[in-house]
Amino acid sequence: MNNRERVLAALNHRQPDKTPYNIDFTQAAHAKMADYYGDPRFADRLGNCLTVTSCEPRDSWKEVAPDIWEDQFGVQWNRAVDKDIGVVCNRVVAPETLGALQLPDPDDPSRYAHYPRLIADKKQDSFIVVDLGFSLFERAWTLAGMENVLMWMVEDKGLIHRLLDVIVEFNLRVIDHVCAYDVDAMLFGDDWGQQRGVIMGPRLWREFVKPCVRRMYGAVHARGKHVFIHSCGKVDELFPDLIECGVNMFNPFQPEVIDVYDVKRRYGRDLGFYGGISTQRTLPYGTVQETKDEVRRLIDAIGKDGGYIASPAHAIPADAKPENIAAMIEVLQNQ
Repeated sequence: MNNRERVLAALNHRQPDKTPYNIDFTQAAHAKMADYYGDPRFADRLGNCLTVTSCEPRDSWKEVAPDIWEDQFGVQWNRAVDKDIGVVCNRVVAPETLGALQLPDPDDPSRYAHYPRLIADKKQDSFIVVDLGFSLFERAWTLAGMENVLMWMVEDKGLIHRLLDVIVEFNLRVIDHVCAYDVDAMLFGDDWGQQRGVIMGPRLWREFVKPCVRRMYGAVHARGKHVFIHSCGKVDELFPDLIECGVNMFNPFQPEVIDVYDVKRRYGRDLGFYGGISTQRTLPYGTVQETKDEVRRLIDAIGKDGGYIASPAHAIPADAKPENIAAMIEVLQNQ
């Protein structure tokens, strides 16, 4: 099997010859591993099974002040500490300005101009995933503020419905463009969870988020592509809803807050899992042997009968030990 065939087998809940895997790094962790291996291009030889690309327009990020980066939606991010994401430091939407909100152009051809070459280069061996980025709840709160979005879900339902509808219509147009190409899947980022449960609670999630994601995921499936989603936190109580809405692969499968072995038993016939290697405990604080044992255990138990892409539960953070990262890579490469 090649890497693409392994991912397709996993998505179809069939046992591949070896469990597909994908490893991503924060900038700080990448720099540490480049130093550890003595090779700035070490990541080119990881053997990742996914090729993940974006649908952002050309020059979508601009540094408007030192360490302040503005995205395509006009949201400004302070990256003085976190160089990968940052912290939102402005507000684009308020109740009185929602009607005048101008979203970026989903038809901008620069979003999709690199796809033909990428597909020609990668399609034969790699599974191509287009990352939509912040797709709904996260897009709403980055525009309007987390506290406002949560408050509107209780006190101004019409307002939050209008904001989410605007975002969905934008996303549907992007989905239409992306899925016209010979890519394999779309990845929707939308953190709904924290360490103890769903941020807005399952009832409000089902009222506001579920109808929107059902439309977006349905549009991807209608074009014959797979649906990957990313939501950090303890959101396993939503898994039946996600299966109903058509999710094929759930990430990051965070073992610190989700019993990964239990949910594989309960939902593994209908839902695939991508992640599972602990970035909060094992990679930063475990030993080399503990790391190898955890990765092997996940491959054997979660990877049984397919339905699994092995991966750290997030882009590897800066505090992960290089020797543990190397041990994880060794096990994944030598299955």
